[in-house]
Amino acid sequence: MSAIALIDYGAGNLRSVHNALVAAGAKTVAVTADPDAVAKAERIVLPGVGAFAACMNGLSAIPGLVEALERRVRRDGAPFLGICVGMQLLADAGEEHGRRAGLGWIGGTVRPFAPAPGLRIPHMGWNDVLPTLSHPVIARGEAYYLHGYHFDDAAHVAATSEHGGPFTAAVARDNIVGVQFHPEKSQAYGLATLERFLKWRP
Repeated sequence: MSAIALIDYGAGNLRSVHNALVAAGAKTVAVTADPDAVAKAERIVLPGVGAFAACMNGLSAIPGLVEALERRVRRDGAPFLGICVGMQLLADAGEEHGRRAGLGWIGGTVRPFAPAPGLRIPHMGWNDVLPTLSHPVIARGEAYYLHGYHFDDAAHVAATSEHGGPFTAAVARDNIVGVQFHPEKSQAYGLATLERFLKWRP
């Protein structure tokens, strides 16, 4: 059984995430879009860089991949980590470049930051992660962000951050966790987050 399936659907910072997982202690990381490999993975990581619709279209374009994710994560309970847009794809829908349905694993909609005087969009750089509940993977700290859209009205918020008001920094439900920040770019805090994910037994 492959220890970790790092999903390759043309929309992730795969090399950096792969290297960060290995640095955090992962023994085997398979970069894959093969539904059979996903179905056998012990843990699954879904990265994401770019627009919501393009990422969801890329994921859906690989035959059997979404179904394999549904079975392995939702049915079998394999620990799952979504990163940046990979977290946003958990939502019911996203509004970037037109409305597009997401995976629907966690209720909510991905919407743009509302423009405000002095507010820089996209939100880019280091910002605090403020847990809203106790979770084995999510801890208080400072992480690196790069995004112009956020997971609005999320049903299972695990942490927030501030940019023109609070926004969802992490979500968590059962064996599913997602982070808006980039752990692979967040130095010691990011590696510690990945270490906790690797040890997590939901």
